[in-house]
Amino acid sequence: MQGTNLVGLPPAVVGGEAYNEDPQALVIRGVREMHSAFFQHLDATDDAAKAAQRFQRYMDECFGLDMPNADERGRRRFRSDYLCLLKGWAFDANSVEGAVLKGWVENRFGLAPSYHKTTLGRFGSPAWMSYVEDKLSCRYDIAGLHQQLDLLYEFCQYVLARWIGRGQRHVTLYRGMNPCGDASLPPGAHAGFHHLRLNNLVSFSASREIAGEFGDYILTARVPMPKIIFFNELLNHHMLKSEGEYLAIGGAYQVEVSYL
Repeated sequence: MQGTNLVGLPPAVVGGEAYNEDPQALVIRGVREMHSAFFQHLDATDDAAKAAQRFQRYMDECFGLDMPNADERGRRRFRSDYLCLLKGWAFDANSVEGAVLKGWVENRFGLAPSYHKTTLGRFGSPAWMSYVEDKLSCRYDIAGLHQQLDLLYEFCQYVLARWIGRGQRHVTLYRGMNPCGDASLPPGAHAGFHHLRLNNLVSFSASREIAGEFGDYILTARVPMPKIIFFNELLNHHMLKSEGEYLAIGGAYQVEVSYL
């Protein structure tokens, strides 16, 4: 864990089990103030689908994402935007795009990743330096992407609070896995409740059946609403739609482990 973040609670609190039991709102400093006119427009929106249309239109206008994807000579330029990151994560959470997303969680919420292609171990190790190279890839405008992800998170929390998860503090989600990898599930783990430290950014599914397609074990977790960064109903068009996927901040969780 890092010592600082931008959400007003210490990283040790955000990443702890006690927070999961009694979650508090997490607000990325300055985002709603900077985009106050947009959130005022959302207040006049009737439903989540219309809000999603407004959000994607605003992102295009605010960050120039609707500009032609070629230079004056017709050469194709690499597009750097939040949708590219979601697409990259959908194909491979250990991709460069996955590292950028994990780096954003690390910067904004103060939780360092524990897994990227392999267990990261101590700071400065070869595995850690490989992660750093990926998250700072020269293909991406990291500062601009972090700003886009800030707004995506705040929009997600707005929609959850107003429509999708109104009045709820947690959502029950599922994760399929094998006894290795970023959740550090020990080989031969028995069914029942376990205390695990998940990676700083984790994919879950709202469907237990779909989660079962990704491993021999099913983790069932009560995920706090403020830890949800993205979910399948948030946007009208995106690469994670078919899997009912949720992206959530990790840390220490009590999960129920069961076999398929």
